[in-house]
Amino acid sequence: MARPRGVEDAVILRAAARVMGRVGPTGLTLAAVAGEVGLVPGTLVQRFGSKRGLLLALADRSAEEAGELAARARTAHPSPLGALAALTSQTLAGMDTPESFAHHLAFLCTDLTDPQLYERALAVHRAQGRAVGELLAEAVETGELRAGTDVAALAGTVQAITAGAGLTWAVERRGSLAERVRRELDAVLRPHLPATHGNEPEKS
Repeated sequence: MARPRGVEDAVILRAAARVMGRVGPTGLTLAAVAGEVGLVPGTLVQRFGSKRGLLLALADRSAEEAGELAARARTAHPSPLGALAALTSQTLAGMDTPESFAHHLAFLCTDLTDPQLYERALAVHRAQGRAVGELLAEAVETGELRAGTDVAALAGTVQAITAGAGLTWAVERRGSLAERVRRELDAVLRPHLPATHGNEPEKS
């Protein structure tokens, strides 16, 4: 039996992200997403108009979530670098297997060639960059990173290694994605830790 029409869009969009990871671009249909939340496909047509409309709504939601994820990570971790470690892991949530990573990567390839989707992908990238930069700046202020650290440059590097670690992990297939990303993050932050800083960033 279909659930009430009152199912929130956010629930549907989270379901769409899960389906993305399982089946990739060719398998993502309104029917598949509707089945994930117990709705009929017609309800999704009324809400989003089409599969493309659903993808645009999901991209818009992803941009909003970038700031929300950072706020939640900061609330959960007293250390800015601990929050950063949690945030980088959350950014890749749902990509727990090489196959699911590949499926999400296939959608990114679509984003890069579609003007409307690209605009939203860029918004997500920039929102994530701002969140990373704010946490790094706070880490400098609290002494977790050395004074004089080029926060803007380091934020760009953190974003690059997060994306690159995922691709390398999917190819090498050793350990978990979370472990790989954390190892790369630790490596890129280590040169910027104060000389008296005896510990690595807080474990997430």
